[in-house]
Amino acid sequence: MKHVLYGKCVKCGKTYAATPDLTTCECGGILDITYDYDYIKSTFTKDTLAARHSNSMWRYRELLPVEPDTPDTPLRVGWSPLYEAENLARQLGIGKLYVKDDGLNPTASLKDRASAMAVAKAREAGAKVIACSSTGNAASSLAGNAAAAGLKTYIFVPSRAPKGKVAQLMTFGATVISVQGSYEDTFELSKQAIDRWGWYNRNAAINPYLSEGKKTVALEIMEQLNWQVPDYIAISVGDGCTIAGLWKGLKDLYAIGFIDRLPRLISAQAEGCCPLNRAIETGEPWHPMEENTLADSIAVGVPRNADKALMAIRESDGLTVNVSDKEIMAAQKLLGRTCGVFGEPAGVTGTAGVKKLCEQGKLEKDATVVSVVTGNGLKDVANAIQACGEPISIPSDMELLLKAFAEHGIVVEE
Repeated sequence: MKHVLYGKCVKCGKTYAATPDLTTCECGGILDITYDYDYIKSTFTKDTLAARHSNSMWRYRELLPVEPDTPDTPLRVGWSPLYEAENLARQLGIGKLYVKDDGLNPTASLKDRASAMAVAKAREAGAKVIACSSTGNAASSLAGNAAAAGLKTYIFVPSRAPKGKVAQLMTFGATVISVQGSYEDTFELSKQAIDRWGWYNRNAAINPYLSEGKKTVALEIMEQLNWQVPDYIAISVGDGCTIAGLWKGLKDLYAIGFIDRLPRLISAQAEGCCPLNRAIETGEPWHPMEENTLADSIAVGVPRNADKALMAIRESDGLTVNVSDKEIMAAQKLLGRTCGVFGEPAGVTGTAGVKKLCEQGKLEKDATVVSVVTGNGLKDVANAIQACGEPISIPSDMELLLKAFAEHGIVVEE
């Protein structure tokens, strides 16, 4: 890979050759993939990108750590739509709001970007088995992408994982281990199993290539905005890998001259599980928290990618915002009714955070904001029903319909 220099530890600075099975530094720090930007600038331009017709994350291969002969992964991951949400922007009182609906990826979450990268690197490593621990979305994305590539998967999930995500896992043929405990318990068991049997490791805080897959959401946002940089990009945060990837993609584009400035990040976490935001707000090291939120995908009390995530928030002069489960559920309805976008609780937490910051007067009235919806609402229909209520249920009788409309205060428009 002529465009890749090495993996560099974010703690001690030690460098490692960028082999396909790269994991963590000997000091325990997470590695960051370092590129030769001068070389990339000599081979990659906006014009060459615009001439490409493959609308997937692999259109950005010059900025991805894969060998030239590594094939694109089978599922079409990436190039999810970016909608201008004029009605919602007007309600919130900001200049412009864009919604990036990453729930329209093949297995319905942003995590497909990391899993596609894991499959590509596993192929380079000659691996036949990939494994990970997950609160749900990383698991289903790995199972789907690996199944399409003919690779076997072992997936560890906490027993609270929503049925919709477990159903995906089973359908994709994964060997699923439901761990009776927290996400931390789940992670530790998966780590022991991976070490014992030598499976390819898809855990985002161990494998530095996964953030490189996730960063493609930033590359797409900027291309879809014709390289016009927004003031803020909001995203939900759990283990920290996604916000770290988002920031890495933005810095890559800045380094090669595709954008002329960097936006500020908005780190949105659930009030019941916000160890990273709490560290930023207090100025102290992060400490574990209980996982008290219905937003299962970001219910990570011991974030494994804390160093990169905290660095991203600080380097971008980012904002932190913690939202209650009630505010998350309200954001589900708000996005659905103003934008037609159906997000799961963790998927809409970024939007819930934008709404709260607007109410607090912390976003400028003329600000341009992008909110990333990281997962589809069909992942967790139970909480969607709880947020929006049950439908009207009556026998087939017009009189009963009229009565029900009256009882619900529904004024029928003709």
